[in-house]
Amino acid sequence: MHLNMDQKLKGKFTTSWDHEDLRLRAKEGSLSLLLLSAVGRQAGGLEGAQATTCTRWSALNNKVLSQDGDVILGGLFNLYYIPSAVQQDFIKQPHYEPCTGLDLETLKYLYALAFAVDEINGNSSLLPGVKLGYSIVDSCSRYPWALQDALSLVGGNTRSCSLTAPTPHSASHGQPGDTSGKPVPLLIGASSSTTGIILSRTLGPLSIPIISYLATCPCLSDRLKFPNFFRTIPSDIYQARAIARLAIRFHWTWVGAVHANTDYGQLAMQVFKEEIKGKGVCLDFVETVHRETIGRDARRAALTIQASTARVILIFCWYTDVKKLFLELNERNVTDRQFLASEAWSTSDDLLQDPAVSKVASGVLGVAIRSSTIPGFEKYLRNLHPVSRPHDGFLRDFWEKEFGCSAGEAASFSYSSSSHRASNGSTSSLAKESVQRASLPPCSGTESLEGLQHPFTDTSQLRVVYNVYLAVYAAAHALHSLLSCSSRDGDISTCSFPDHIKPKELLQHLNQVNFTTPQGEMFYFQGADTPAKYDLVNWQKTPEGPMKLVLIGHVDGFDLRLNQSAIQWSTGSNQVPVSVCSEICPPGTRLANRKGEPVCCFDCIQCAEGEISNKIGSPHCDPCLSEFWSNADRTACVPRQLDFLSFNETLGITLTTAAVSGATVTAAVFLVFVYYHQTPMVRANNSELSFLLLLSLKLCFLCSLLFIGRPSVWACRFQQAAFGISFVLCVSCLLVKTIVVLAVFRSARPGAGSLMKWFGPRQQRGSVGLFTCIQVIICAIWLSLSPPVPQQDFGLRGSKVTLRCAMASVVGFSLVLGYIGLLACTSLLLAFLARKLPDNFNEAKLITFSMLIFCAVWVAFVPAYISSPGKYVVAVEIFAILASSYGLLLCIFAPKCFIILLKPEKNTKKHLMARYLEDLPLQYIYAMVFALEEINHSTTLLPGVKLGYHIHDSCALPLWALRTALSLVGGDRSSCNLTEETGERRGDPPVPLIIGGDSSITALILSRLLGPLSVPLMSYTASCPCLSDRRQFPNFFRTMPSDIYQARAIAQLAIRLKWTWIGAVVAKNSYGLTAIKIFQEETQGAGVCLAFVETLRRENIVSDAKQAALAIQASTAKVILIFTWYTDVRELFLQLAQRNVTDRQFLASEAWSTSVNLLENPSTLKVARGVLGVAIRSSPIPGFEKYLRNLNPSHRPDDKFLREFWEKMFNCRPGPSNLSSSTSSPSRADQRAPLPLCVGTESLEVVQNLFTDTSQLRVTYNVYLAAYAAAHALHSLLSCPNNDSSPGNGSSTCSFLKHIQPIEVLQHLSTVNFTTPQGEMFYFQGADVPAKYDLVNWQKTPEGRLKLVLIGRVDGFDIRLNESAIQWSTGSNQVPVSVCSESCPPGTRMASRKGEPVCCFDCISCADGEISNKTGSPHCDPCPSEFWSNSERTACVPRQLDFLSFNETLGITLTTVAISGVVVTTAVFVMFLYYRQTPMVRANNSELSFLLLLSLKLCFLCSLVFIGRPSVWACRFQQAAFGISFVLCVSCLQVKTIVVLAAFRSARPGAGSLMKWFGPRQQRGSVCVFTCIQVIICVIWLSLSPPLPKPDFEIPGLKVTLKCAMASVVGFSLVLGYIGLLACTSLLLAFLARKLPDNFNEAKLITFSMLIFCAVWVAFVPAYISSPGKYAVAVEIFAILASSYGLLFCIFAPKCFIILLRPEKNTKKHLMAR
Repeated sequence: MHLNMDQKLKGKFTTSWDHEDLRLRAKEGSLSLLLLSAVGRQAGGLEGAQATTCTRWSALNNKVLSQDGDVILGGLFNLYYIPSAVQQDFIKQPHYEPCTGLDLETLKYLYALAFAVDEINGNSSLLPGVKLGYSIVDSCSRYPWALQDALSLVGGNTRSCSLTAPTPHSASHGQPGDTSGKPVPLLIGASSSTTGIILSRTLGPLSIPIISYLATCPCLSDRLKFPNFFRTIPSDIYQARAIARLAIRFHWTWVGAVHANTDYGQLAMQVFKEEIKGKGVCLDFVETVHRETIGRDARRAALTIQASTARVILIFCWYTDVKKLFLELNERNVTDRQFLASEAWSTSDDLLQDPAVSKVASGVLGVAIRSSTIPGFEKYLRNLHPVSRPHDGFLRDFWEKEFGCSAGEAASFSYSSSSHRASNGSTSSLAKESVQRASLPPCSGTESLEGLQHPFTDTSQLRVVYNVYLAVYAAAHALHSLLSCSSRDGDISTCSFPDHIKPKELLQHLNQVNFTTPQGEMFYFQGADTPAKYDLVNWQKTPEGPMKLVLIGHVDGFDLRLNQSAIQWSTGSNQVPVSVCSEICPPGTRLANRKGEPVCCFDCIQCAEGEISNKIGSPHCDPCLSEFWSNADRTACVPRQLDFLSFNETLGITLTTAAVSGATVTAAVFLVFVYYHQTPMVRANNSELSFLLLLSLKLCFLCSLLFIGRPSVWACRFQQAAFGISFVLCVSCLLVKTIVVLAVFRSARPGAGSLMKWFGPRQQRGSVGLFTCIQVIICAIWLSLSPPVPQQDFGLRGSKVTLRCAMASVVGFSLVLGYIGLLACTSLLLAFLARKLPDNFNEAKLITFSMLIFCAVWVAFVPAYISSPGKYVVAVEIFAILASSYGLLLCIFAPKCFIILLKPEKNTKKHLMARYLEDLPLQYIYAMVFALEEINHSTTLLPGVKLGYHIHDSCALPLWALRTALSLVGGDRSSCNLTEETGERRGDPPVPLIIGGDSSITALILSRLLGPLSVPLMSYTASCPCLSDRRQFPNFFRTMPSDIYQARAIAQLAIRLKWTWIGAVVAKNSYGLTAIKIFQEETQGAGVCLAFVETLRRENIVSDAKQAALAIQASTAKVILIFTWYTDVRELFLQLAQRNVTDRQFLASEAWSTSVNLLENPSTLKVARGVLGVAIRSSPIPGFEKYLRNLNPSHRPDDKFLREFWEKMFNCRPGPSNLSSSTSSPSRADQRAPLPLCVGTESLEVVQNLFTDTSQLRVTYNVYLAAYAAAHALHSLLSCPNNDSSPGNGSSTCSFLKHIQPIEVLQHLSTVNFTTPQGEMFYFQGADVPAKYDLVNWQKTPEGRLKLVLIGRVDGFDIRLNESAIQWSTGSNQVPVSVCSESCPPGTRMASRKGEPVCCFDCISCADGEISNKTGSPHCDPCPSEFWSNSERTACVPRQLDFLSFNETLGITLTTVAISGVVVTTAVFVMFLYYRQTPMVRANNSELSFLLLLSLKLCFLCSLVFIGRPSVWACRFQQAAFGISFVLCVSCLQVKTIVVLAAFRSARPGAGSLMKWFGPRQQRGSVCVFTCIQVIICVIWLSLSPPLPKPDFEIPGLKVTLKCAMASVVGFSLVLGYIGLLACTSLLLAFLARKLPDNFNEAKLITFSMLIFCAVWVAFVPAYISSPGKYAVAVEIFAILASSYGLLFCIFAPKCFIILLRPEKNTKKHLMAR
């Protein structure tokens, strides 16, 4: 098996170079003695000087092969790779076991050296006459062995165990010679970089050259550190550079790397990175592997490779590490990577022959040590035989290993047991080896290497072998150079002799070696290195399975020669694999680096418009000049083309088509209108202006064509003028049409008849012309001063430059647009105001919608026009023109054309003025007819008088109602009416009374209009409270209660059911807002609050209903009041159903409480169960249902309403009416479409609809009552005792049928009071009737539907409610609770929350002294002063008397302190009395001291007077005792101080008579005078206004304090003030006398005591004022005791201390001395 030795040695014998360098330093120290020995030997052997001989104890190696010669070359090889495992104990001489495990590849190196030496010796031109020898030693892969063997070789080992003989043998015979004593001048060895470093540093001082064949560390190229080192293998720098150039050559810009964590791997990666820097190659990842943790590291690296996008992986590791990595990749099936191999594993047979590796590593591309042939070397190897080389122990070991036989013994071989070659341990090992050899059978002699296929004999890949071969030749040529001289006797400085070769000279010649090898290769050293030469190899699969190594190129220095076609890639194809992070950017794009990623990872971004890049991988794009633009590929700049909106492009064609189509459609409409110009549809909409409008629209469409095409000077001017004028003409027509519509309806008002004279045809034309002329003037000024001109727009980016009409004056264009906008907005406003005018085809609605579109288009036009680029500006303006023109054309004329062409039956005047028939209003009509027929048949009501009627349809429009009312009041015989009358008909007489006003607005309008005429108006549904005002509406009456009453009724319901927290949703009109206002007024003060009030607008019902639903959902109110129309409620309930809000109780107004539409709506069922509502009262009308079901057009041929209802109900046409042709007109059915004739069997008997339903007659009953009210008013008017009296008689009280005046009917209507046929009392209260309502409840039926159940009635302010019949929203019979806060219990009060309604409150406990004894109390009531609240705050209890007594703790404490003071004072008195003769007592005025002690005792005792129940005399005595005793005390202190001062003053010259004023008598008198003053003050105070016992009710609490109330504060202040005056005087005098000369100056004690006294009484005043009740008494007692104790202790304590404890100081001498 072939194995590259470089790989094997690096894996087995090398470690990290830097670590080995550190260990090397330690080893150098341990071998220093050996080095000295070698140096001595070298010096002695080489220089001839005699020196002290140093010998070794033993030799480490017993494996040597040598050959004698004139010059001996040293060889160091790692022939055995399994070192011994002997542990040295450093107690005895070190010994080593021999190495085992012969390495055959290294053995080949050995014979390469021997072959080269033999070849050189046989060469006549190289070293002629000089025979080379060699001494080859096995260093056993150990650094110390290598170093010791090297030193032995260099020093000349005379005691070496070698193959020697007494007589030298000739080399030609192959016999080994004795090389003992011959030092070698040169070493060939250092199979690893570490060994090379050790040997070079050790032998460097000796200048011994070393030629390595395998050390590749770049560090060894340093000539300063390693001047004696050479190698025939290139440095690792060159292989890293070669691999980097491979990656660059194949454009592999995205590479992953795995390297060994040694100097080999790290330095290689460093060089690789430096080489690829700036070349566009990036490393995706760099993984390191450690020999110690190779399993884990290989797994991690495999995962990284698998996850990486890099397809090329570079590996700088030993082959065993690579094998681990490949096995991990094989487990993960990672087989698509292209690996780059370093020389450490690129030629490994171990990897090549592994099947698992072959799955992963196919196509490996690697750098290998260069190989070369050595002619004759294979033959040389095959001729080797132990017989011919009996002393070659290495060959013998190989022979025995290979052939398994013993080749015989050699007597003098290196295995001899001489003591100088091996230690005792070594000898035993050799003996053991001899035994093993003896166990082998002897060889037969036929064994030979001739035909053997073995790695040893394989010379096809001579890589390291060739390096050894070159090393021998380099040494030979250096020796040849050194030994070459013209004569042996010449100058010895130019040549040497074989016996006197100096290593230093040889080193110099080795540096200059330059020769041609036998293979014709130039060889020389560049420093330590040879020119870098490598093989490039490729791992290729063979048909047999294993991979083979194929040479695909060479690296020679920086020259890389590669046969790319011979490479087999990892993909299996001949295509170079791609490994890039990002594909290279093509022309037209630029590189954009990705943030945070290597430069090889980028995005290719297309150049922006106007920029180009014309090369691959451009980092940026270059902008084009303004006249040029980039082509589509962004690779070149091309001239920009002129561009404008032309007729040939798609956009131009589209706009042209739209414009021409618009003009065509306009022309078609124009023709339709011309053809049908006599029809009502054309005539009713101002036909003249319609034609002018169509003409202007056609101009608008056509003017848009002027904007298309190449702009020119006149085209730019004309297009804007045509646009502005044509649009003003169009909008002016619409404006005038709208004004005319408004004027027509305004002229119908009283006094406005002359209004139309200002809006005749002439005025309309003039207005249009005036509006248009203003625009003409604006355009003329603009285009004459600063017209638009064609101009190229280079400011816009693009390949085309736009030629457009540039606005020289934006002001002019703005004025044109602004004027159009002004007219459009005015037209929109007027059309909006006229949109609800009474007309079935009101053109104002169409104008409103069209102008909305018009304004929207032109408002959107402005920003679009400003922001649009190039020709699209023109397109936007054309689009705006066309869009607005189409909007006007379609919105205004499309509905008209639809009716004219497709619905001709609607193109009638009658249809344009009518609306559709409704069932309930029709029932109201026949309720009135039925009532009148019932009255006419009555014998008691209007006997002899027959009532007739004129019934008109107001189309639910107030203006129509107004016009109809005026026609009825004025007698309009052309009105469409249903008449029934008696007597001769002479036209339509005016009516004296009108029943109508179906809404409050209509009633308000009619009442104000008919009021001046005094025509009574009686409404059946108008409920606005405003109509109750008799001042404004004196002629108005109604049978429908005012909304005030229903709001009050709902409020009373809320109060009754205790709903205090209610939400409200109301219509945003007078109905809803007034109702909620009345509700709030009614509930004010009743504790009912509104949680929220949401308003609904009919225009925004969806959004408003959604907002209201959200408010209801979010609110805590469970009861919701709704005042709005049923359609709004339906939308609200729909929103609530979507949000699943089903737990609210709704209160309904009459507007929706009975709505069938809501009751039958499925969404209502989920939400509205249990609705409680107020409804218009219902009442039966006997006979009315039968009357309705008997109606038939055949019985009433002139009843047009019944005919239309019949057609609608049965979809057939009744027989023709009997109306005369002059008054009749075709029915609506006749106008619409011919219906089949009815067969006559049609009947209402079985029809069930709103018209025939009489179960809930509410509004219908109001109409019925209105008819009866009118009849009774007429009856009262026409009733008189004498029917023959003339109308002119002023005494007449009645009228005649033909002379009934409306004002008379009005007067009698106001006093109507009758009983209805149903037995109900009826009368008017002003305009109103007594409020009567039904209370209804929506209940769920078993079928799952809602039904209306009557649960009560409202009669005025009386509510009768059957609560047990109500079904609530919760489904139970319990009234729902809707409160913001629960009622407060007794003992608490309600406290409103800030910013919230009064219904939202907190319950706060009543304060002390206040109570509340009912639930929900708003406040707490204070108790009388003699009472106080109990603990629950629910009742007042009598207060207890309280005072400072002797029984309580405070009283006992103060009494104890006072008595203690009395006792202490008495004790001091007794002591002073006992020691009265001593200087201490006598020196301090003993008489005053006794009096002072007596007064202090009184002070302590007076405090006891304040304790106990106050009485009249106690109150008087306590203050007197306090004041007098303290004045006596302070007086004594003051007199004592004065006497002291006087005594010292009298000692001065001339002051001797001073003391006569301060004798004992004067002292007693002074004390008595000061005390008498206080006595007088107390007598006056207590006699005039003494303190009295009085309860103090001002202090809150269950207890009331009984205290002595100061009737006169002045008296008490005088007592305290006098005491304070004396105290301050005493303090001042004592302060002045404090430093008088005396050893015991009493003035100091008085000063300190008076300070305490004053401090106590100063603090007493605020404490006394602020202390409550009995604590004020305690404060006064405390002040008395504190001041008394202060005086007692400060004055007498020091004296007592001296008297009792320091009697030695109680002498006159001590008191007078210092």
